[in-house]
This record gives sequence, structure tokens and C-alpha cells, in this order.
Amino acid sequence: MDHGPAIQSGPDKASSYKSKLGVRMFIVYGIVYLGFILINTLKPKLMAVEVLFGLNLAVVYGFSLIFLAIILGLIYNYLCTKKEDELNKEEEPEK
Repeated sequence: MDHGPAIQSGPDKASSYKSKLGVRMFIVYGIVYLGFILINTLKPKLMAVEVLFGLNLAVVYGFSLIFLAIILGLIYNYLCTKKEDELNKEEEPEK
């Protein structure tokens, strides 16, 4: 089985937008993660406190970090796709 050549694509007009958005989201995630690290470093006993449905802060915070990463990824994908569609629409010649 042989597949055809890759589709030729032009320059990514949204790359600047995507880079800035990615850096901002990384900073947001980094700040939340830094909070997790600081609690573990400065007040490790605080992680043993039950906070939700009998689960301790370590488990809740850890799963929250995972969910936050997934949510940020979905938001990033949505916003980047929207921006790419917007910029590609401007490029299309009128018939």
C-alpha cells in the first residue's frame, strides 16, 4: 500500500498567536503547579488534610492538575483552530 504525497501547505499565519497563547497557558499552569510544589515543600502535612469526599489535598490537587492540563489543551485547540480559520478565511479569493 502506497499513500500519496503530503499536502502542500503555506506559511502558518497563526503561529505568532499560537505561540503567545501557549506561553500564557504554560504560565497559568506553572503558577498552579508551583502552588502544589510550595505546599509540598513548606507545609507537607497540609497535603494529608481531607478536603473533598474523604480525599486528601494531595490527591485532589494532583487530579486537579491533570484535569487543568486537559482543559487548557482543549481551550488551546479551540482557540487556535478558530484563529486559523479566521486567518485562512481572509486569504480566500472571492468568486
